[in-house]
Amino acid sequence: MHDLKESPPELEPGASETLAAGHRLALPHRGTTFFREVDRAPHQAPVVVLLHGWCASAGLNWFRAFDHLGDDFRVIAPDLRGHARGLRSRERFTLARCADDTAEMLVELDTGPVIVVGYSMGGPIAQLLWRHHRDLVSGMVLMATSPGFLPVYRERVIFQTAMAAAAITTRAGGALARLPFLGAQMPLTLPDLPENAQTWAAAEFRRHDTRQLLEAGHAIGTYSARRWINEIDVPTAVVVTTRDRAVAPHLQVNMAESIPGASVHVIASGHLSCAEAGFGRHVSDAVHSVTERVVRWNASA
Repeated sequence: MHDLKESPPELEPGASETLAAGHRLALPHRGTTFFREVDRAPHQAPVVVLLHGWCASAGLNWFRAFDHLGDDFRVIAPDLRGHARGLRSRERFTLARCADDTAEMLVELDTGPVIVVGYSMGGPIAQLLWRHHRDLVSGMVLMATSPGFLPVYRERVIFQTAMAAAAITTRAGGALARLPFLGAQMPLTLPDLPENAQTWAAAEFRRHDTRQLLEAGHAIGTYSARRWINEIDVPTAVVVTTRDRAVAPHLQVNMAESIPGASVHVIASGHLSCAEAGFGRHVSDAVHSVTERVVRWNASA
């Protein structure tokens, strides 16, 4: 099965948020990956898979949500390839490979179909997991994301040029921090957390693989699912971050309107809503909304 590699340290003394326990898992055809897990829900509880955003990690993106989901769901949150403790590979980073990594992890863990939650970059990976591994996805939550991040050609060229410029530097931390898209993605510090949590967050950033992060940025800039987003056929919730400067809210709304039957949930915040105290409740509400529809779907099948 998998081996426990670290205990869940407390992030906020006296508060409810804790880090889920971390595990390493050998994927027979891909390498070793890392995921966090909360497994205290009743036996046969639905499985929720949380996919983080660019330059984040499972812990950074989802620490506000673990406790909110843990009573009702088995929660699995991988570090995606090249990010933090995630899988390392000489292959070029692609979003499709991340989806395949996730699929193989789910097969190894014998989860059966899951509700997949994708935040920012995790959104396209969730979409591709559904598209390429339909049997593993029973429902979907798409948060602060879209079926294409840079729809305007000029913006895409500027972004890809910035990524190429960053690729020639040797100190990726400074180069990445100067990119305008990343500036709205994830801060180097997290608000309202004590010093020990800030130290942990900085350590998470230092674990990233420079080359794969830059390649991930390019993959984000070229991704588009607009031709097939309307084919999604599982219960889906779209969580719109209405003050988002990284993923325009109208793109998020347009995505929701394109997915048949998708429900819309609103967070009056920006792209860093995942670091805010109320984030876990928003994730939980959206996941429960999808779960209720999955139950009705299965009952009518």
